[in-house]
Amino acid sequence: MLNPPIPYTPQVERFEDDEQTTVAELNDTFDVILKKTAEDYGHAVRSVHAKAHGILEGTLTVKGGLPPELAQGLFAEPGEYNTYMRISTNAGDILPDAISLPRGLAIKVVGVNGDRLPGAAGDTQDFVMVNGPVFQAKTSKKFLGSLKMLAKTTDRMEGTKEVLSDVLQGVNTVLQAVGISSSTVESIGGAPDSDPLGETYYSVTPFRYGDYIAKFSVRPFSKDLTELTGKEIDTKDQPDAIREAVQAEMRHRTGAWEFCVQLCRDIEKQPVEDPTTQWDEEDAPFVPVAILRAGPQDSWSADKVQKVDEQMRFSVWTGITAHEPLGNINRARKATYEHSARFREGFNRCPIHEPAS
Repeated sequence: MLNPPIPYTPQVERFEDDEQTTVAELNDTFDVILKKTAEDYGHAVRSVHAKAHGILEGTLTVKGGLPPELAQGLFAEPGEYNTYMRISTNAGDILPDAISLPRGLAIKVVGVNGDRLPGAAGDTQDFVMVNGPVFQAKTSKKFLGSLKMLAKTTDRMEGTKEVLSDVLQGVNTVLQAVGISSSTVESIGGAPDSDPLGETYYSVTPFRYGDYIAKFSVRPFSKDLTELTGKEIDTKDQPDAIREAVQAEMRHRTGAWEFCVQLCRDIEKQPVEDPTTQWDEEDAPFVPVAILRAGPQDSWSADKVQKVDEQMRFSVWTGITAHEPLGNINRARKATYEHSARFREGFNRCPIHEPAS
């Protein structure tokens, strides 16, 4: 028997006194990455997840007959929404794919009704995920320390990074063989070069889920995707091997993913303020509430790249209040994502906007 879900109240969050100071330092550090990469490329890119491997257009179909605890927010009523998906790698510089890092999946759902979060334009709901269940830092202050070190290596020593990535992938393989998964090793270059279309993605941080609290996940559902799970892509001497593989596969595959919700059922075991703690699925299972679909298409067409990679931003703070981001890491993401988008918009002289429904 599962515990009932924990009701959302503002008291589930604990605010630190110096959060705004940390956010200011994060923006200063992100500026090092943003300015260096813009100078080198002659074009501004995102401060994180700069390199995209594919852009997909699709639909999100919310299931009917969901129980009341799952029929919340965007998922309160059955329906179908247009979506944009961006598959990426988490670094702030554009690296050869042989430097293997965690992958990201950003989803923008269009035409969502509901009260908007502060500063959230349009009628969209964004979900930003990575292919691992935990974040590498407990607080934004701890993340700041890691970011300062990473900023010093931005767009430098690609050959050294590639060698280090090879070594770390070996270390990670050994750890996995004995049942250990290391988010730290993966975050600095030890992630396997798996096909991103076969990966499962997680929100990592918690969100309000209407009357409750939840994390989100997207997992492969169609055979066209599940047969790619664990498939490694040969990235040797092919700097954009992943992008090319995704493009070739999506020309004839139909992608279907289950969009899942993991309700918080024990605030001690499933903490809001510690994204380094994995919520045990035996205590709080992921339950599918919608199907995300993308039919055969060109995942790297010029018009998609321009419309999505250049003219859109993805942020956990773009959406409705029913899915308000929770916790210290999420609170820090609001101003830093906005800061990065403003820099890109100004440097590239290309307006960033939300798509119309």
